[in-house]
Amino acid sequence: MLYEVETFTLRPRAQDTVEKLWQERGLDSDVLGFFHTDFGPLNEVIQVRGYESLADRDRGRTESPGWPDGAGEYIVNHRIEVVRPFPFSPEFKPGKQGPVFELRQYTFRPETLPQIIENWGAALPSRMGFSAPLFVGNVVLGPTLNSFIHIWPYESVAQRAEVRRNSMAGGTWPPAGGDKNYFSQANKLLLAAAFSPTT
Repeated sequence: MLYEVETFTLRPRAQDTVEKLWQERGLDSDVLGFFHTDFGPLNEVIQVRGYESLADRDRGRTESPGWPDGAGEYIVNHRIEVVRPFPFSPEFKPGKQGPVFELRQYTFRPETLPQIIENWGAALPSRMGFSAPLFVGNVVLGPTLNSFIHIWPYESVAQRAEVRRNSMAGGTWPPAGGDKNYFSQANKLLLAAAFSPTT
């Protein structure tokens, strides 16, 4: 399985217009979730697609009409990142999971990915006792190689804070090695669009 995280940066105050155009056109069948930023970089809409393989992705991208007619005038940047899930990552399955989602992206030192995967594999089971991510995986195509992405659903911002506090209290979370293996960490809080398969 591969995931494609597609980020559209929009002109200010264009989000409602763009989402309406998308809703009217309809999502492609491979879209698992459609979100917009609420905290962090503003004026972004993000859709996550799922593919069985790069060949499946190529077919889907060829057949897809891209963004809706009329949306192009509102888009100022378009970034695509193809992500390979870590071996132990949950499969991203659409459904009622949010409505708040946190997307975190960490840039790591070259050659440290195997250690990062090992550390996450050891720590994630205890973290999933509090909440599970939609997926965790490293970028294999796109402008942000040497990075990995993880998306977490929460019932609210308050629940996010409670889960993070409780999961860190046991000393097994966050995974070991971040101080040595990461160059940078970034996050953004997302809300699902009304027509998103994941809400």
